[in-house]
Amino acid sequence: MDTHRFRSLTTLSLIVVDGFMTMLAFIAAYALRLLIPIPAEAVSVAPLANYFGLILLQTACVLLVMFFYRMYHVVRSRVDQFYAIFGAVSIGSLLAVSLSEIIFKNTVFEVDYPRATLAYAWLLGIALISFGRWANQRIRIRLQMRGTGRERVLIVGAGDVARVVLQKIQWSPYLGYEVAGLVNGEESPPELLGVPVLGQSDDLPELIEKHHIDEVIIALPAASHEELIRLIGLCQRGRITIKVFPDVFEIMAAGVTVDDLGGLPLLTVRDVALRGWNLLLKRAVDIVGSVAALVLFSPLMMLVAILVKLDSPGPVFFIQERVGLDGRPFPMLKFRSMRQDAERLGQWTVKGDPRRTRLGSLIRKVSFDELPQFINVLLGEMSLVGPRAEQPKYVEEFQRRIPRYMERHREKAGLTGWAQVNGLRGDTSIEERTKYDLWYIENWSLWLDIKIILRTLIRGWFDPTAY
Repeated sequence: MDTHRFRSLTTLSLIVVDGFMTMLAFIAAYALRLLIPIPAEAVSVAPLANYFGLILLQTACVLLVMFFYRMYHVVRSRVDQFYAIFGAVSIGSLLAVSLSEIIFKNTVFEVDYPRATLAYAWLLGIALISFGRWANQRIRIRLQMRGTGRERVLIVGAGDVARVVLQKIQWSPYLGYEVAGLVNGEESPPELLGVPVLGQSDDLPELIEKHHIDEVIIALPAASHEELIRLIGLCQRGRITIKVFPDVFEIMAAGVTVDDLGGLPLLTVRDVALRGWNLLLKRAVDIVGSVAALVLFSPLMMLVAILVKLDSPGPVFFIQERVGLDGRPFPMLKFRSMRQDAERLGQWTVKGDPRRTRLGSLIRKVSFDELPQFINVLLGEMSLVGPRAEQPKYVEEFQRRIPRYMERHREKAGLTGWAQVNGLRGDTSIEERTKYDLWYIENWSLWLDIKIILRTLIRGWFDPTAY
């Protein structure tokens, strides 16, 4: 099936599913209200037919809000999608009730709406739409896994940035992408992560035609504006989508506003959000979260400590100096996962590291070695969410060659972070980690922290880059 037709059909099916689930939620809420009468509520329940107007109005309002939330345009992660559904159903329900007072006044559909029914419809709407979208996504993924409607992608670049983009596509089958190949200069390797390099940038028009490309991703953040314009011009053949991976400034510019100085236009870059009450709020979340985690994981931590002691000679904990807030060093705690002489043999962990113990390979894979860092969080040396702490020798090296690297130390180091939940762990590009860390600092919010924690709990413990 043609990719554009498949995309149109899946979007249409998503609209139908959302509408059906919204109606089903109201009908189920009506039945639940009859099943569980509320004596304190004075409003009587009218026949279901009397609510038909409100059901249609609420469905239309929810779908309209979802459209404005771009829920039929952008593929979202499960956490982002649930957040968007929560907002869309909430706003759509309130809008429908408000409009019904105007539209249905003095008509056959004018009834008093039991508050319990509306509350049930709101909660069930969030749950049923989330389930419907999950089922729709699973069906779409299964079809795309069989080759139906997959979008063929060409990545321009074969360096660290292209590797990050390629890894994200390979780890995210729900995106529905199939990478046909990469395009780069003459000195690029013949392949990257099993994907072939097909040619150079000048070959783009022919490659797009030959491989039936639907989307081109330009993963060259250091490219000049002239080079980007040239590449985009080469890609403008046929109905293809062109996306550009941003550089550091463009990531930071998400918070840029236009101001003026006596009529002279200026760009105001959003300052760090973690100040005042926000800082106190984040610290409160850190204390509550670390205490809860230490209590919850204490049996597991005790078991891991015993197994570490039995598995190999040496201490249970590995204490290493790391750099945190304002560039100050602190002792970071971990369960020992390597031999005692590991630091003498080298300090940067790579895939298949021979220094790991038998138990160490397992606990590093599932990130259990990092559980003692909740103690660092409780002591205020780290935060639950923030940039990853590095060793002093690497910080000195990175700040010399990576622009704005030390700005990531304006916040406490985190047990998890925006870079980590986006696949940038282990032996991955420091430049790309820095970009994600800077974006997090410039765009901090409590909801962003919650989202990162949820994504860590859902899939962060079992990460293929954790070694």
